[in-house]
Order: sequence, then C-alpha cells, then structure tokens
Amino acid sequence: MSILVGYVDTPEGHAALETGIAEATLRGERLVVVNSPRRGAPVDDDMVDGDHVRSLRTRAAEAGVDLDVRQPLHGESLADTLDALAREVDASLLVIGLRHRTPVGKLILGSTAQRILLESGLPVLTVKAPR
Repeated sequence: MSILVGYVDTPEGHAALETGIAEATLRGERLVVVNSPRRGAPVDDDMVDGDHVRSLRTRAAEAGVDLDVRQPLHGESLADTLDALAREVDASLLVIGLRHRTPVGKLILGSTAQRILLESGLPVLTVKAPR
C-alpha cells in the first residue's frame, strides 16, 4: 500500500507533501508523489526539476519514508491520471492541497479538485497551506 500525493511547488503542494509524509509514517506505507504536467504544454511551471525532486527525496528520507516521484503527462483530466496511478501503486489514500478561496470560489471549488473529490475511488484528504 502507499500514500499518493498530488504535488506542485506551491504552499498548498508543500502542505500536501508534509501531510502525506505524516500519513505514510503513521501507516507504515511508502509515499508516491505525483507531479503531473499537462500533455502538450510547451512549458509547464508546475513541473519540478531534478534538483527539486532530490530535495523531496531528502525530506522524505529525513522522516524515514520511502519516496517514489512520478511525473506522468495528463490530458484534460488530472483526476483520471491520479485515479489510474492510485490503482497502479495500490494507494490507500490520496492527499491534495487546496487553495484558500473567496466566497464565490468556495461556491464553485476548483474544477480539478472537485473532480478528484467526487470521482476518486479511494479516500481523499484535502489540506490547506497555513496562512
């Protein structure tokens, strides 16, 4: 079993990573971090480079957690990509970060986050970055 974390280099992504590390430690499971750029995008600011991946590995190692970083390309649906990967790695939990929203934003939620929450075949833990 493993803990799957949706990760981008943002405060929300860092909160998801730290929560994923805590859950992996608590459950004695490995951690799989997904950093998935959109297929066909000429430049994707969300994709982390090799140095960043090494820093993620160091952080997990400090906590005694086995880490696997995946960077699959996704098309229109990141939710589908996460769901397929969750099955592949036998994930017991998916952790994602949510941005703080305005009242209108809270009403509609992010479409990607909403799809993940509604369509995921496993429990989803959402976290916010500290203000």
